[in-house]
Amino acid sequence: MKRNNEQQMLFKRLNERFVKAFATYKLLEDNDRVLIGLSGGKDSLLLTELLGRRAQIHHPRFSVEAVHVRMENISYETSTDYLQQFCDHLQIPLHVVTTSFDTSLRQAQDKLSSAQGRHKPPCFLCSWNRRKQMFNLAQELGCNKIALGHHRDDLIHTALMNLTFQGRFGTMPARLQMRKMPLSIIRPLCLIDEADICRYAQLSGYQQVTKLCPYEHDTNRTSVANLFAAMEAMNPEARFSVWQALESAGKLVEE
Repeated sequence: MKRNNEQQMLFKRLNERFVKAFATYKLLEDNDRVLIGLSGGKDSLLLTELLGRRAQIHHPRFSVEAVHVRMENISYETSTDYLQQFCDHLQIPLHVVTTSFDTSLRQAQDKLSSAQGRHKPPCFLCSWNRRKQMFNLAQELGCNKIALGHHRDDLIHTALMNLTFQGRFGTMPARLQMRKMPLSIIRPLCLIDEADICRYAQLSGYQQVTKLCPYEHDTNRTSVANLFAAMEAMNPEARFSVWQALESAGKLVEE
């Protein structure tokens, strides 16, 4: 009974921050058709649950579908049976797309990056190709928005990465209007902290991915996450300070 109460209270807080995010950054409007990028991780599962439940309330009135992109040449695997059951329960159509990328192109890019004194992580082309598949499917389905499961920690870490490695201040915005296609990218979990998502995933029994990406812990993002943990140990209000700086600089919405 205690776990049930905790789960209900936590969902209420998550949902309140989700609603605040789409109201603050104008993420959802009547007649939107939203495609969710469903990787199968805890973040995208929560995103699917929140959007699925909200779509049934009809305020605002929008429709939602989900896509799971499988990459043939990357050892990352989620049970599609579980994802199908998860989406069926929420009355969300699920599309499963299988693709791959040309490793010879990756090798050529690595050589170019090395020659220019830069290094891109192996996940660059994988991520780019997953996004390409989502963009293509969204346009085929007539969707005008793609929802991604990045939470507040992700946006803060990205801001620190850009400062540290690129010498600029910016992040993944809560809402981004694409310039070359009639699509917007939205991040409805942008006001939700990762710690709350982890706890809710445990209480809800979210199924974990079968195989983790082999490059998941071999990136600059991991180092920056550790740096930010040290910042919060020094100042527990650090996340709110960084977030306020992003808001003040107008970095959370790009139109």
